[in-house]
Amino acid sequence: MYFHALIPFKPINPKTRLSCVMNQEEREGFARAMLEDVVTAVNRTGCSATLLSTSPYACETALVAVRNDGLNEAIDWALPQFHCPALIIMADLPLVTAGALQRVLSTEADMAIVPGRGGGTNVVFLKSPACFTAQYYGSSFRKHLAMAKECGFSVEVIDSFRLSTDIDEKEDLVEVLIHGRGKSREYLESLGFVVSEEKGRVGVTRGDATPSSSHP
Repeated sequence: MYFHALIPFKPINPKTRLSCVMNQEEREGFARAMLEDVVTAVNRTGCSATLLSTSPYACETALVAVRNDGLNEAIDWALPQFHCPALIIMADLPLVTAGALQRVLSTEADMAIVPGRGGGTNVVFLKSPACFTAQYYGSSFRKHLAMAKECGFSVEVIDSFRLSTDIDEKEDLVEVLIHGRGKSREYLESLGFVVSEEKGRVGVTRGDATPSSSHP
């Protein structure tokens, strides 16, 4: 089955909650590495992708639409552009694999959804996206379930460690170093991040301890 993937992406000053361990230039590099892992996984399913980028961005393996409006508005603008099933996937899922995505795409339901931590939504697959409007921010998982009910969609909730693991905080980086297989892990290792263990708790440390000054 052919589908088109929409990947919201913020190339400039992303992931500000990682500022305690990375400067702006490094955070932008890490965001690009995570995006590359996501686009690679999508392409390996045999289908195409469009980045909904908040700023101009060059990507050889995906189309790029620059949208400087909000996340929901950008998605709602994009969905009607493609007359086919749609996959909405966040750009900060560095553990994603084509196999994990195939599990979502093989659903027999009208809509498959992968929750993120804290009530968010990491992945939505819509066989008929015409009725759907994006409900991100806050408890978006519950909002999207309510939207599916309003549209009369059958829904499958997918329990996937690889797709539920998004990266926002320093503590999240350990998952990339332990379970990552792609560019995101390589990028963190190039910055000197390693897995550490203290008092029975697993975390990450960086060789140079603190990020260098942020570059404008």
